Order: sequence, then structure tokens, then C-alpha cells
Amino acid sequence: MKKTFKLEELDCANCAAKMEAAIRKLDGVQSVTISFMTQRLTLEASDADFDAIVKQAAAICRKIEPDCRILV
Repeated sequence: MKKTFKLEELDCANCAAKMEAAIRKLDGVQSVTISFMTQRLTLEASDADFDAIVKQAAAICRKIEPDCRILV
């Protein structure tokens, strides 16, 4: 499954790169891109684990940039 999410309060391009790298390491993630300019996260992951992966990605985003949220 591939889905694009809007990010809120992403204030740093370097933080976006760190988030992308960390999310890419999650089991089941096939591809991920985070665009600082458009404030979007595009995630492709296995269908069975997609919701759990989105939750893990949200936790990673909050850890790197506490005000950042994935709008689902």
C-alpha cells in the first residue's frame, strides 16, 4: 500500500531527512520520502502492517521534532 500524508509543524529540512532515514529502517517499509517543501510524507509499506507502521512513523517524527504531527 502506498499513501501520502500531510505533515504539520515540520520546521527543519535536516529533521525531515533524519525522519526519512529512521522510518526507512522500519520492518515492512518498502519506500518513504519526506518533502520539507511540500510538508508531505509518502509511505509505501506492506498492507498487513500499514497502520502499525504509520503509528511507528508518527512516533519517530515526534521524537525528532516534538511538534511535528502526521495528519491521517
